[in-house]
Amino acid sequence: MTISEGPGPAISAEQDGPTERREARAWCWSVLDSPIGPLLLATTDQGLAQVVFHADGATAAKAVSRLTARLGTAPEPDPAFGAGSPADSAAGAVPDRVAHLGSAVHQLESYFADGLREFTVPLDWSLTTGFNRRVLRELADHIPYGTVVGYGELADRVGDPGAARAVGVAMGSNPLPVVVPCHRVVESGGGIGGFGGGLETKRTLLALEGILPQPLF
Repeated sequence: MTISEGPGPAISAEQDGPTERREARAWCWSVLDSPIGPLLLATTDQGLAQVVFHADGATAAKAVSRLTARLGTAPEPDPAFGAGSPADSAAGAVPDRVAHLGSAVHQLESYFADGLREFTVPLDWSLTTGFNRRVLRELADHIPYGTVVGYGELADRVGDPGAARAVGVAMGSNPLPVVVPCHRVVESGGGIGGFGGGLETKRTLLALEGILPQPLF
């Protein structure tokens, strides 16, 4: 795992969403190699704030650039990796953002390798608001590993019957895919529906959780 601090990437429109106006917040990021390709993980002192699919060099660079604008500051060096401020280093303090990043990396590695069924890393919900946040929190809290829910049913769950299309938009703007499991939202007619990370990625995640059969090769 490499913790990166320099200028870098923007997030695709599918993963972007409305943001709360806040003061600038310190953050850090890393790219995790995974069975569904490289994932960029960004954390603040509040928790995991962003997961970006297909985070190769160019995509990662754009994502960091976009997050720098949205969070109000460039990512900072972290004392846990030998680049913190003298005061932090002297105190031996590890910023919460660094601890959250380590937790996110460990838990995602366990999810892909060992079948971790529930993420406990704190989440920073500030990159989504309103209806989208309500839907995503319902999804995170009540649709567990190995289960699926329809777009319409999820709309019903948040008190907006008939808002299946709006739920689809919320899934497309999810800043925390995999951890907030938009891959578990499917069409009522049996189709798997769309996915910001691509349909093959969605099939892989559903197969990992035993919802679809594993591919033969």
